Amino acid sequence: MAEMPANRHGVGVFLELRKRLQSGLLIVGKDIAGSPADVGVTGGDSSLCIRTPRGELSPILPPGVSFEEGSCIPTPAGESCGEELHFRLRINVVQSRNEEACDGVMETLRAKETYCFYCQGCMTRLLEDRLFKRVLPLPNGNWNAIVDDWCCHPDPFANNNKLLPRAEDCLLGDTFVLLARDDSCEHTLTQEVSPVGSEDNQDPKKACRRVTLISCKSCSSVLGEAIAPETLKLYITQVVVEPSVGDRKPEASLNRSLFLERTVAARLLELSNSLSTFHFCVQPPDGKAFLLLWLLNSDSIIASASEMCAGGERSINSPALHSPSPRAARALKLLYIACSDTGIQQRDMVTNWEVNAIGHPVVLLPEVCDELLQVIDDSNSALPASMRCMRSYKVAYLRL
Repeated sequence: MAEMPANRHGVGVFLELRKRLQSGLLIVGKDIAGSPADVGVTGGDSSLCIRTPRGELSPILPPGVSFEEGSCIPTPAGESCGEELHFRLRINVVQSRNEEACDGVMETLRAKETYCFYCQGCMTRLLEDRLFKRVLPLPNGNWNAIVDDWCCHPDPFANNNKLLPRAEDCLLGDTFVLLARDDSCEHTLTQEVSPVGSEDNQDPKKACRRVTLISCKSCSSVLGEAIAPETLKLYITQVVVEPSVGDRKPEASLNRSLFLERTVAARLLELSNSLSTFHFCVQPPDGKAFLLLWLLNSDSIIASASEMCAGGERSINSPALHSPSPRAARALKLLYIACSDTGIQQRDMVTNWEVNAIGHPVVLLPEVCDELLQVIDDSNSALPASMRCMRSYKVAYLRL
């Protein structure tokens, strides 16, 4: 139920709870329940039971979240939502100091600790027992663009000096880490010089540049690039980082889409909290805007089941039926626009974002940008029809 599959059969049941507002929205398709009287909601300790004529769904809620009995009431769905039943409900939230943390690469790395780096695609160990004496953050992603605003003297970085790590350093960017290369890399990594940029760019000052791509020797997945002869730039969407503990092997690689979704969601949340921004511009290294994201809220708890998974004999092969107590997922709610969208209003918004530098840059590999857009589009298509758009933006959720 927390898997948010692509909506091939229509949304059967969709649930969003808001921890800060202590309220929730429940949407049930009319193919599942013909009228509000056909839907019943009860709750227990960190659990919820949604009863419909087609069966029951019982998502497990996070600790400290419970349903307020008798609070589920039908609300108007709007003229354009004739195939949906909408309900509002109340929840009780017990605040805890030990909130479930987002376990991303940036939050994992610490000085004086030893780590192993694995390829996310095939889980081959790329770098073994790396001990970092210093783990330091790099300036924010757009620091070079605003250097004139905070320097009262000529740009000290005009000679293209780069901030590079020493042998036992780990430098943290917004979406990547910089590490010093060592001898072990020859056995696990390959590199290839590749052109990056548009060859048909009419601006002669922006000629196609060449970069040295770093790939996994085992599965050929691109991991990052060599920004200097002895420096590796590895993107957090491509590697798994774990503390070195004896001979313990990491768990099997997560589904690629799920790993990417959780990694990007955790990073957006951290950047939003640290920079006090809600607007992000996903882009490849060439700096061309690819995807505009507006973080709407970060306290959502979501669960859903398609029409074919919501109960009944037709869904006997559905995985949902083999998981009677699915776990609801924490998620970010996003508004988004793909920069390739040809709609007039969308093009105007993209131009406005670019001219006014609204979005904080989130740099990913070009193929990862495509993957992320597919994940977000899949999330959008799995939503009830009434929730897929908000003005000129599309709506999606990224699970944490």
